[in-house]
Amino acid sequence: MQMPFTKVARLATGACATHRSVAGGPGHRGPATDHFDGTVFRNQNPRSTAGRSFRGFLRRQRTSRATPGPKRVGNRATPNLPAALETGEIAITFINHVTYLVQFRGLNVLTDPVYAERVSPVQWSGPRRAWEPGLAFDARPRVDTAPVSHNQYDHLDLDTLQRLEAAHRPLFLTALGHRAFLEQHGLARVWELDWWESIEHAGHRYTYTPAQHWSGRALPGRNRTLWGAFVVEAAGRPVCFAGDTGYWNHFAQIRERCGRVDVAMRPIGAYEPRWFMLDMPMNPDDAVRAHLDLETVLSIGTHDGCFQLTDEGIDEPLRELEVARQRHGVAPHDFRALETGATLRLGA
Repeated sequence: MQMPFTKVARLATGACATHRSVAGGPGHRGPATDHFDGTVFRNQNPRSTAGRSFRGFLRRQRTSRATPGPKRVGNRATPNLPAALETGEIAITFINHVTYLVQFRGLNVLTDPVYAERVSPVQWSGPRRAWEPGLAFDARPRVDTAPVSHNQYDHLDLDTLQRLEAAHRPLFLTALGHRAFLEQHGLARVWELDWWESIEHAGHRYTYTPAQHWSGRALPGRNRTLWGAFVVEAAGRPVCFAGDTGYWNHFAQIRERCGRVDVAMRPIGAYEPRWFMLDMPMNPDDAVRAHLDLETVLSIGTHDGCFQLTDEGIDEPLRELEVARQRHGVAPHDFRALETGATLRLGA
């Protein structure tokens, strides 16, 4: 039986959209720097390979012993968004994975916005969420800025970014090599930053800082775009969103160049098997060491629980975080994790 023309057209359109999503844009072209050779980016740490080898990937696929996770877990927290904030106050609502609504007086920031059912090129395969988003998409207040740390699927969710563009037309802040790709998909206000570059926008300061990671939405185009973290400062309150990163001395550099950070959201999940994931991302012990390097007032663990991306159990990072806190003498209230949907309000 011949397939109806409308279905063929719909499949063809979806295939083209998926191809554009996987292609990831043209990448960055420019002068060579200490972390860019003119074509691809690299980490500061010379021992870090900025991505795994294909041979290592095949070995991991062959030997993987992932701990099974739950198919769906009910959210136990309810957002409590503030009606208003005083100058210097911060409200942080954990939506899922790496997505936080960070609210200052007169400023709403949505980090690495991900509302997808799966973090994958297609929505019929790939890591699937175990928790519903803690704050429904239509329940969000106005989004002013949306930092996008790098282009992997669990951080750059095109569908969510396009929905944000249609609803709020926020300023999208991202790294070198992403602007053409995002504009190609209909985002109007995109600002690219290199490591240590800062911009002032509407009275607030945004600084893009180094991370130890890699980029790419498919094997072709690996590391043609930059990866990193953001420090957002509003009314003298700096908040660091670490995106995804391994542990190295860049946390001490951020402390030296940006000062002490009030709040940092940093990854504690997606780290097993360690032979494959050693340099990136961090495990909970690495994250606690980063907390000490950065001298953060409060750290919040992220990048765990929602999508099972690696072999550790979905709740293992929280158990290991408790062990790491005790090992390094960090109090539970200084490095905590939020329930999905929970709102944390910090006074001035």
